[in-house]
Amino acid sequence: MTSCGNTSCVTRHAVREFMRIALVCACILIADPEAVLAGDASWDRLADGLEVTVWTPGEACAQVPPLYMLKIDPERFRFAVYHYRAEGLELPLTLGDWHQRTKALALFNAGLFMDDFSYLGLLYKDGKSLGGKRHGLWQGLFIAEPLAPSLKKARVLDLKHDAFDDDKPAYQEAAQSLMLLDRRGMPRVRQSGKAAQQTVVAETREGRLLVIMSKGEVPLWELAVCLRDGLREISHAMAMDGGTSSDVLIGSELSGARTGAMWQPLVDGKGLSHVPLPTVIGVFPRRPN
Repeated sequence: MTSCGNTSCVTRHAVREFMRIALVCACILIADPEAVLAGDASWDRLADGLEVTVWTPGEACAQVPPLYMLKIDPERFRFAVYHYRAEGLELPLTLGDWHQRTKALALFNAGLFMDDFSYLGLLYKDGKSLGGKRHGLWQGLFIAEPLAPSLKKARVLDLKHDAFDDDKPAYQEAAQSLMLLDRRGMPRVRQSGKAAQQTVVAETREGRLLVIMSKGEVPLWELAVCLRDGLREISHAMAMDGGTSSDVLIGSELSGARTGAMWQPLVDGKGLSHVPLPTVIGVFPRRPN
């Protein structure tokens, strides 16, 4: 029988307990690295197949502000591209005005455009090109509404690996922009250090689409790495236009919208500042077959 003083026994017990807790924590971090990378995203259901949240990354994403995120099931919701000239308008509209015109349940800004509001890259609506030409360097392409029912309803293509026929597109809606993060987990943007508010469209491994807008300025490289490490459900992602053109809106008519939520500024866009946008993408419920 071994004896010891009270103090030494307590000390040894405390050491053993500390080592046990440390081992458990280490196992948790190995099994779930997201636990240290980010806080949990608590989704609010707006409708079947449509959820919204504000995700606050963890300490590993020090340069990334909270992110508004809208998760959309393309099997339940369809997408439509709008360009102000194709709509017969003289000038671009703010997202709030686009909402009034289109009656979309949600809207977000599309890709980049020039000073004369012409779109940079491929742009299709109802299967017809709206005049944009394929950009040689930008490899991200949002597509939706396939002609063949066997195809996925909406996707993010990586034109470095995925085919798209400019003359005979298999999808009716398309908008080209920068590839942000590819399927290998590699950022496809430069480490420029330049920060701006950003809009991202990501495809999840389950085929959902995530529309993401930062609540503040963030460099694209750091955002890509944070999404890769902190949101493991993301397969790959593209970046739409950033800066003052970065914009997302949720219509107040969506059932389940509640006041006081962190994402409330997105509702009708009343909590955010807006600039006129020549090109936007609307989200609508699918009609029953």
